[in-house]
Amino acid sequence: MKKRIFIYLLFCLSLVYQVHAQSSGAKPVVTDIATELTSDSLIVPAEFSGSLDLLLHSWAVDKDNVSECSSNSNPSTSDEQYKARLMKLPHVIEMPFNQEVKSFIEIYTQKNRKGLEYMLGLSRYYFPIFEEALEKEQLPLELKYLPIIESALNPVAVSRSGATGLWQFMIGTAKMYGLEVNTLVDERMDPRTSSKAAVKYLKELYSIYSDWHLVIAAYNCGPASVNKAIHRAGGKQDFWAIYPFLPAQTRAYVPIFIAANYALNYANEHNLCPVKTKIPTLTDTLMVNSRMHFEQISAVLNLSVEELRLLNPQYRRNIIPGDIQPYPLCLPQKYSGMLIEKKDEILAFRADELINNRRAEIITSEKETEIKAPVKRKEQFTYYKVKKGQTLGGIAEKFDISVSNLRKWNGISGSKIKPGQRLKIRQS
Repeated sequence: MKKRIFIYLLFCLSLVYQVHAQSSGAKPVVTDIATELTSDSLIVPAEFSGSLDLLLHSWAVDKDNVSECSSNSNPSTSDEQYKARLMKLPHVIEMPFNQEVKSFIEIYTQKNRKGLEYMLGLSRYYFPIFEEALEKEQLPLELKYLPIIESALNPVAVSRSGATGLWQFMIGTAKMYGLEVNTLVDERMDPRTSSKAAVKYLKELYSIYSDWHLVIAAYNCGPASVNKAIHRAGGKQDFWAIYPFLPAQTRAYVPIFIAANYALNYANEHNLCPVKTKIPTLTDTLMVNSRMHFEQISAVLNLSVEELRLLNPQYRRNIIPGDIQPYPLCLPQKYSGMLIEKKDEILAFRADELINNRRAEIITSEKETEIKAPVKRKEQFTYYKVKKGQTLGGIAEKFDISVSNLRKWNGISGSKIKPGQRLKIRQS
């Protein structure tokens, strides 16, 4: 019975988890792939590069602020130093070193130095949120680096396949784990709610594989692809053993994860440090039980709409639908008391325009349809001169009208007409 439940769980997970990666042919197996990978095997996933590019345009980053400790100079680092530093990291998940890991470390510390400094700055806000969710389920805290490679810490990131948010959930997977996605709200973009869902999913994957590298791979490409790779590797349940049989992008996924752990922990050793962000250090979350628009809050509290969006990215139309059910609103700490005090003023501000106007128009138009009598259209006529030998029936047929209407329009009681007589004909 347990075996059947296990197989069913695998089947369900593989169905709901839609992948971004593109499959490619298997590579030859090497003797010790964990240590013998070469930079020739490096495939940089498109979503990874895209996330880093998007980060450079993030509103959350204060681009005018230059890191004081940063430098264009990146000290030379030997393979032995990389290995020693990875060994020193406080981790449960194995952090081996190979040439592919090294290649991704160099992407972070050499080729994309500015992007790494942006992520260092953003991590001060997002990492405590991830750590809280992971700690609650007693999962390794180093998993907080997954959103680094999924979204580059951009809560509104959307991949080409539609995966959305910090943890890059597809809609089907999001709903399976209790996330709300509709016209007004997309909880895939809510840092706290999406983190709880991601941790649940990671925990379920670990219950299947009991190996964190396989869990990380399955998070990227889905359990079905990992199971196929295990089968092709002769049943070996080890990431580096099944590496040649995984989709191309997933092969890079664990090395990128290890590189992200290294890069954010040893940024100082590479003359990198966090940039300042526009995210406030201290925030409060309040439950809102009335419909509110960000522009109402912005005007009354003198808080920018951009900052409200930054702290509450899950509201797709700048509307909190609190009249349906209570919804959270995250604010800089100093504004939380003001929101409570000025709630009535906020709700009243431009309410007809921002909240009520559309509804009022619909209600009014419905009432008008029910109550008002239809407006009679003024009839338009043309005139026709009767010719010799014509009858009412012939004229009615000529204009495709009834004889009775022809009589009514012209006040004729019988059927007599005479040549030269002018008859009114209604225009259609």
